[in-house]
Order: sequence, then structure tokens, then C-alpha cells
Amino acid sequence: MLAAQMTGVRKVAVRDIPAPEIGDDELLVQVKSVGICGTDLRIIGNGLPGIDEERPRVLGHEISGVIAQVGRRVAGYKEGQRVAIAPNMGCGVCRRCGRGDSHLCANYSALGVQIDGGFAEYVRVPAAAVRYGNVFALPDHVSFDAAAINEPLSCVYNGLKQCPVAVGDDVLIIGAGPIGIMYAMMAKLSGAARVFVANRSKGRLELAKSIDGSFVAVEADKLRETILDLTDGEGVDVAVTANPSPEAQQLAVELTAMNGKINFFGGLPKEKQIVPINTNTVHYKQILLTGSTKANNEHFRSALKMISSGLLDVSRLVTARYPLSRFEEALENASNGSGMKTVIAFD
Repeated sequence: MLAAQMTGVRKVAVRDIPAPEIGDDELLVQVKSVGICGTDLRIIGNGLPGIDEERPRVLGHEISGVIAQVGRRVAGYKEGQRVAIAPNMGCGVCRRCGRGDSHLCANYSALGVQIDGGFAEYVRVPAAAVRYGNVFALPDHVSFDAAAINEPLSCVYNGLKQCPVAVGDDVLIIGAGPIGIMYAMMAKLSGAARVFVANRSKGRLELAKSIDGSFVAVEADKLRETILDLTDGEGVDVAVTANPSPEAQQLAVELTAMNGKINFFGGLPKEKQIVPINTNTVHYKQILLTGSTKANNEHFRSALKMISSGLLDVSRLVTARYPLSRFEEALENASNGSGMKTVIAFD
């Protein structure tokens, strides 16, 4: 089978390798669509312990496909079944896993990160993922692209669970990439009166407006004055940093209103992770400051329900599709910020 294998920092090549063999408690899925995520780009750009020439890794954790083979002891699945796969697996026995938060398990692993993922024609779904319900049946009317996008959407849903948007809220999303736009869409769905979307790229802001004309586009270099002007100096009720920017986190604290809420969604590079914040602002404004990371299976299930019911149309977020043979070109497209979501499609 063809697979894009990473062997080191900025070293990824499409190779012909043997298809995975599965055990009695596992599934083999023929990949149909897999999204390229910012996490993939960071891993490729910075490396990851355990990935080298002797231990290559297939990345890609936003996976949908068709079950090609079912292990002898696996019940509830069948060959030919359309599925979406939640990538995060916990140990299953710790306190966090007991609460259903396998994505927060200290010993968690994920398809496309610690183990081989979806940038390949076939992916092996390990027994833990089968046992803990990471494989979800996909309705016929939901496209494989939409199912792949469900993984990042579930992370956004987790963010909204941690930092809810109330009806009538003014919401600021700093960052107009795929995550930022999904957040804006969900904020609108939650009843936000106004959703402000800020970004340095005017092209990204225009794209955001084309997806939903009600979004209020704000240029990043005019963010402070624009938000304060449009909110009569009060600030927003909810602010979300959907980018890896220390400055965005500082601005979020400054631009959040009294009794407001903040979610730090975007993680920061290690060399920038210590951010000076005026904690007196948090104190005197009674700001609720939260963070969110990844998603559990219930988040994945809820997000998929929103897509399958028609509540959210994520199809507009896919702006580029590439075959695996053009993986390098797909990475370049995903990196340059010209569109929204780039997927590897196996049509």
C-alpha cells in the first residue's frame, strides 16, 4: 500500500509498504479521507520522540473510511461499513479514563501520533480503540470529508463545553483558520449575538465572511480599538485564542468584559509558553479563564451528530483535496494558509 512515512524532522516520503496485519481484536480500515492538521505540521516541522529512520511513523489522525477486515473476536462491526475514527485512546483504568476523559490520560496514545495513522491506504485500528468505542458508524449521507473534519470539530466542541457561549453573548475568536471558523460556527449555533473573527490575513477574513456573512471580520492590527469601539468599551463576553500566539492570550484578557470567559484553545510553542498576563485584570473583572485540549469519544459522538443531522455544514471548510501521491504539495497548501481545510482523499 502507499503511505506517507515520517522518518525525521521535515522528512516525509510517500512509500510503498506492506498493508497492516490485524489481530483478532482489531479492525483494518481502508482510508477514504484524512485531514491535515496543525498538529501534523508541527510534528513534521519539529520532530517527535520515537520517530526516526529506524522507526518511521505514518501521521494523520483525522480519519474516515470503510472497514476492510474485522478481527475474529470483534463484534458490532462488519466489512464494508462506513466509519469515522476518534484517534485518542487512554489506558482505560485510571481516574481520567473512568470519567470518560481518555484524551487526558497520562498514558494516552493516538492514531497518527504515537502509532501509525491515516496518511496511508489502510490503517490498523488497535484493540483498545475497538474496545473503548473509538470507531463510529457513519450514515450514508455524511461524506468522508465531513467525517474527517469531525475530529477537529470535536475538539472545538470540547472547548465550548469548557467555556460555554450563552444566548446573546459577544464572542471574539482570535485566529481565522479551520479551528477558528469551526469555533465561530459553533458559537453562532450556541446563540451568540455577534461573533468577531480576527486574523492577520485579509484573505482568511474574506474566506470567513464567505462561509458566514454574519461574522464580523476584524483585522489583527486593529483588534484592540475595533473590539472596544464595537462593544462601547466593555469588551466581549467570551474570547477564544484559536492560534499559537502569546500576544493573542494577552489581548484576550484585556478585551474580555466584566464576568467574561476565556478559552485558551491554541497551544503555544515551548519557547513561548511562559506568557506575562496581568492577573489583577482576571481578578477584578471576575474573568473565568479556561483551557481545552483534544477531545474524548463523547465529544466526537456529539460533533458527529451535529454534522449528520444537518445542524452544522462543514463541507464548506474543505478548500483543497489531494491524492496521497501529491502529499508534499498538500502539506505546502496546508502550511501557507491560503485556504481552510486540506484533505488527502482516496476517491
